Amino acid sequence: MSALAQQVGAINLSQGFPDFNTSPELIKLVNTAMKKGHNQYAPMAGVQLLRERIAAKTEKLYGAAYDPDAEITITAGGTQAIFTAITAVINPNDEVIIFEPAFDCYAPAIKLMGGIVKSLELEPPDYRIPWSMVKRLINNKTRMIILNTPHNPTATILHKEDIDQLSAIVKNQDIFILSDEVYEHLIYNGEIHHSMALYPELRQRSFIVASFGKPFHATGWKVGYCMAPAHLMNEFRKVHQFLVFSVNAPIQYAIAEYLKDENTYLSLPEFFQQKRDHFRSGIQQTRFKLLPCSGSYFQSVTYNDITDEKDSDFALRLTKDFGVAVIPTSAFYTRATDHHVLRLCFAKRQETLDKAVERLLRV
Repeated sequence: MSALAQQVGAINLSQGFPDFNTSPELIKLVNTAMKKGHNQYAPMAGVQLLRERIAAKTEKLYGAAYDPDAEITITAGGTQAIFTAITAVINPNDEVIIFEPAFDCYAPAIKLMGGIVKSLELEPPDYRIPWSMVKRLINNKTRMIILNTPHNPTATILHKEDIDQLSAIVKNQDIFILSDEVYEHLIYNGEIHHSMALYPELRQRSFIVASFGKPFHATGWKVGYCMAPAHLMNEFRKVHQFLVFSVNAPIQYAIAEYLKDENTYLSLPEFFQQKRDHFRSGIQQTRFKLLPCSGSYFQSVTYNDITDEKDSDFALRLTKDFGVAVIPTSAFYTRATDHHVLRLCFAKRQETLDKAVERLLRV
């Protein structure tokens, strides 16, 4: 869709990236790190200071003490961390439960390892996980459950009742959790982020994946990290060592310095909620219907009052005929399930969002 948007000159609200730049201060810090000579291989696990800053941040936010030496690894983005965690523990015929619509890298990595994908389809408008169905899927082959909160593409979040249900299901089971938390700082309306790090009984079985690209508006830098108990991280690093070995050194040093100011990430909910609220107020003037948005920088809409076209066909028509590129959520289902829902990214400048709304008003 991004390629099509560029081809036809459409406003690109499809792929999840900002159209504004990252902090000039952070760019300066990268330049400074380069000038200081931090241009060779970083340590395999990541720059020590950055891992220490992540550990301090995690303990302050979630009360969880991770050892920066043995339990945190810097990765080449969140996707690499997800792939590495799956590769580390999934063997042929292991079953992995995922919830669809799902970020598109989960299922292929599972299948590549010979694992079996057990997908549960969630439905709009709230996309809540049916835990009774999850319980029925559990058997002696179940090896992992993959969670994503805040969720891409639905912008939903886990709540305390979800955590309680999950804890009850995995108790006394040999099941790992892979928790994709790359949008951890993009949560709105005063809600809290229910990280697996908050809950000791879940933390001890979890790979937690996070990203710097999303919060610092630098998705092209591809720097993220994974946290896990030492025995799991030991397996993770066996794969990481031969997959990428190490990650961009000067950017690691720069981010470590940047994290000294906690406002760099604590200010993000207000920053993105202003964008969300502004965009939602504009969409309310159109014929599209808003779905709830509790986290991430995506907004989903339904279009049942406009057309009965397939979401993929309508997304193409919106791009070509109205100049706004969006993502059909059927792309996030294995069976291409079509609920007539489209995903739009609001991590854009206000003028970009206003121009997109102006075009959508003509639909």
